[in-house]
Amino acid sequence: MKTAKKPVPAIDIGISAPKRERIAEGLSRLLADSYTLYLMTHNFHWNVIGPMFNTLHLMFMEQYTEQWNALDLIAERIRALGHPAPGTYREFVQLASIKEVSGVPPAIEMIRLLVGAQEGTARTARQLLPLVEKANDQPTADLLTQRLEVHEKTAWMLRSLLE
Repeated sequence: MKTAKKPVPAIDIGISAPKRERIAEGLSRLLADSYTLYLMTHNFHWNVIGPMFNTLHLMFMEQYTEQWNALDLIAERIRALGHPAPGTYREFVQLASIKEVSGVPPAIEMIRLLVGAQEGTARTARQLLPLVEKANDQPTADLLTQRLEVHEKTAWMLRSLLE
């Protein structure tokens, strides 16, 4: 005998469906930027050469590992808001403000590109803050604040290598 499926209860967390949708869209853009930044950093970790090899190789590994762990937090917040998280290269390319890097640039150019990608990811997170604050969505605000701190600090550290 088959039992009828019970309907899934509607999400009732104190944030309206339209606001949850707009927040999830913003988080999807952040996820796309974060994934693109992750790939860029991992690529540069594999391919960096030159006199700063050891320093950059290790620094890039720390950065891409941190970035990898953040991807889950962002995607899971999108899911908690009741929306599917993007998860394909096609979706990420369409959503990301950061562009992929072709070829293997010199080490100094890698650093410049990563500064721009870190700052771009920070801008994407910051653009979402007013909507999140207006929706009284503290978990997303906390996530965005954490990501901003990481991206701004990492951009500063990378920028310091260029001086």
